This record gives sequence, structure tokens and C-alpha cells, in this order.
Amino acid sequence: MSANEHNAIESQLQGLLGQLKAAESALRAGMHTHGFGCTARAHMERALAHIAESYIALTEPKNMRSVNQLVDDLNRIAQVTDDCKRRQHNIQRV
Repeated sequence: MSANEHNAIESQLQGLLGQLKAAESALRAGMHTHGFGCTARAHMERALAHIAESYIALTEPKNMRSVNQLVDDLNRIAQVTDDCKRRQHNIQRV
């Protein structure tokens, strides 16, 4: 690969990373907006996770997960969180 080709690829990478950063900032700002409900927030949280995983895929390919692996991990986290909330609610009712 020539120096020019390497520089072009690096330039594209930096452009993509900049776009991911902008998307992350926009989503984080949107999460503080009230009145759209928990479903919209849940989608934004998932989108943030996908953006973070995209950053890893671009900068640390050996550590990246597939989309299915990420979704499975996020679903497991949501299930554990829901279980904890349910238990806490049951304890408070007793």
C-alpha cells in the first residue's frame, strides 16, 4: 500500500470517527429531552451501545463483537436489571 493510499484510508477513518462522535453527542443530548417516554430512551440507549461498538470495530478490530453478540449482551443486561428492579419492588412491598 502506498503512502497516499494509507493517508486516504486514515483520513476516511478519522471522518467516520468524527461522525460517530457527533452521533453520540446528539443521542446523549436527546436522552435529556423529556416527554417522549421510556421506549424512545431505550432506543437511544441501544443506539449509543451500537455507536460505541462501531468505534471499537474501527479502532480495535480484535476486540469487536458481532451485532448479534452485542444485542444478546444488551438483552442479558436488561433482563438482569429488570429482575433486580422487580425484586427490589417486592422487598419494598413486604
